[in-house]
Amino acid sequence: MTHLYDRQYIDGAWCATQGRDFIKVADPNTGTIVAEVTTGHEEDARRAAQAASAAFPDWSTTALDERVQIVRQWAAALTKRKQALVHAIASEVGTPLKISQVVQVESPLRNVENFITTVQELSWESTLGNSHIAREPFGVVACITPWNFPLHQIVLKLAPALLTGNTVVLKPSELTPQTVQLICEALNEAGFPDGVVNVVNGIGHIVGTEIASHPMVDMVSFTGSTQAGKAVTALAAQSVKKVATELGGKSPSVVLASADLARSVKSTVASCTLNNGQTCSALTRLLVPVELVEQVHALLRQEMPMLNVGCSLDETSRVGPLISQHQQDNVRGLLDQGEEQGATLIAEGGTVPDHGFFVRPCAYAVTEDNTLAFNEIFGPVLSVLTYQDVDEAVRLANATTYGLAAAVWGEESEAIAVAHRIRAGQVDVNGARFNALAPFGGYKQSGVGREGGAFGVEEFLQVKSIQVNLANGG
Repeated sequence: MTHLYDRQYIDGAWCATQGRDFIKVADPNTGTIVAEVTTGHEEDARRAAQAASAAFPDWSTTALDERVQIVRQWAAALTKRKQALVHAIASEVGTPLKISQVVQVESPLRNVENFITTVQELSWESTLGNSHIAREPFGVVACITPWNFPLHQIVLKLAPALLTGNTVVLKPSELTPQTVQLICEALNEAGFPDGVVNVVNGIGHIVGTEIASHPMVDMVSFTGSTQAGKAVTALAAQSVKKVATELGGKSPSVVLASADLARSVKSTVASCTLNNGQTCSALTRLLVPVELVEQVHALLRQEMPMLNVGCSLDETSRVGPLISQHQQDNVRGLLDQGEEQGATLIAEGGTVPDHGFFVRPCAYAVTEDNTLAFNEIFGPVLSVLTYQDVDEAVRLANATTYGLAAAVWGEESEAIAVAHRIRAGQVDVNGARFNALAPFGGYKQSGVGREGGAFGVEEFLQVKSIQVNLANGG
């Protein structure tokens, strides 16, 4: 049965779109068309921007405690829909159920409370000499989010934007309509004033272009590919909007000679294949000392076949399908190109089903000029490179246009020293756990700005200084 998603959420009400075309969405496990999404129209985006602009004066002056209460109500409404969200994301993105529950749903729900605590502890006003320093919202924020972590990315933008007094026009991915529907239902249930948060479905070059360039939009927060991020930035620059971007990655995992090889290989494989490789910060390049490469290859031949590949709704699956035929074709095309350029297969994961959009997890030995060594693949593909010394390891780690994430494995002081030399927004040492309060974002073409914690809140605030006369007319 094909489900039709044909409504937008604008100015506090569900409404029909002005669009007339349809986007077909397939079940990634089978390839069967299961949904149609009516494309958004430029007029839908314009109405949403106007509604957000009209709502801004009242929302921005609403007491912080009231804004916190409504955002908490949104989180409560999402929590009521927790199992539905877990199933929807597993069904639409292909994320295996356990990962969908823990990473895709439970983590962002916790993050809402993190943002609430952060804004409550924020120094909204301060004094500097004869200047009064105030932090104020930008106004209308356009939030454009991707399909790979649909709830997580929406929470990272909406929660801090709304808590800090901005109003929002959200353009989510058209490939996750069931997930977006649940999020919109929760927004509607939360009780936001009309126009404070608006959701317009559609494709990027229509809806995304309109909201990124609309004169009533004051800031754009975008997560997606580097190519699309460049286009959004150019559009926003025409009216000098602030732009925050979180873009692509080709993250290195640097194994030093002093590292625990088994642990570093196992953890790198887990990162590379998380969400079926559809993770911007995934560790997709394994850099190893040339003298240890055969041991690393042997460990990969043990680890990769243990990856059970199957339906994302099967509790035993560790790797599911890619989200679409387009994504599957793109990954396979890059693998073919890499093999033509000399990439050598080291190991593969479990056998994949003969239907749906599956790609077998794999590890390749490559040289730095191979397409698999520098292109973001967005699939469960690990590239293994060797180096002669630490200086070469650092050079290879930095030898891409990206700089989103990295890992270093080895004796702690040496690993930390190497971490400081890697040009990436976040570097994990010896498998240190993810910190949701730490700033997340990239160097180079992985983006501008930070998400999460206090740094993520500050992205949605601008600073004003008000100079006053000191006592006695000073």
